Amino acid sequence: MISAILLAAGKSTRMAGENKLLKEINGIPLIKYSIKNILASSIDELVIVVGHEKGVINNCIDVNKKLKIIFNSDYENGIASSIKFGLKNISNKAEAFFICLADMPMISQNIYNKLIKSRYNYNKKKIIKHSKEIIVPTYDGRKGNPVLFSKSMKEKIMDITGDNGAKKIIELYPEKVLNVPFKNDKILLDFDTQENFNSL
Repeated sequence: MISAILLAAGKSTRMAGENKLLKEINGIPLIKYSIKNILASSIDELVIVVGHEKGVINNCIDVNKKLKIIFNSDYENGIASSIKFGLKNISNKAEAFFICLADMPMISQNIYNKLIKSRYNYNKKKIIKHSKEIIVPTYDGRKGNPVLFSKSMKEKIMDITGDNGAKKIIELYPEKVLNVPFKNDKILLDFDTQENFNSL
């Protein structure tokens, strides 16, 4: 079983008062765009962590049997708190889990699926043939998102604090990382500012 945690609790501090997750891309709110791509992949469950303006964010999210929304009451203390809330709410059956950022809508279902296949070394029987526990997409040598972690990394991630996210774990355990190269920069594109939206 593969789970995904979508972090959607932030305050959009670089958007001059607007909530970036509600801004539209091709007529669709950014948050829905990101959710649609994840649910179209071969993941088994999606846990969405909301915080800032949780009411309007919740109203943007369509009901789906794979999807669960949780509220992080501690969201103002940084991204680590949302990751921990998400980890506490994924299924005990999850063999691995993605940590996904809601402001990266260009990450397609194919990207998620390639990372999942890389975990199993493209083996149809899903027998892991390598010892890597952190699957990281890369473009031109740069690490991007989403990152796929084996369940064995869960306790280590629960130790992070403040605004330290998955990147901190990657830095601490380089020997556990499998880099998966991609031919485009979508794994690096986050929408933090009005300029990002204007560039579409």
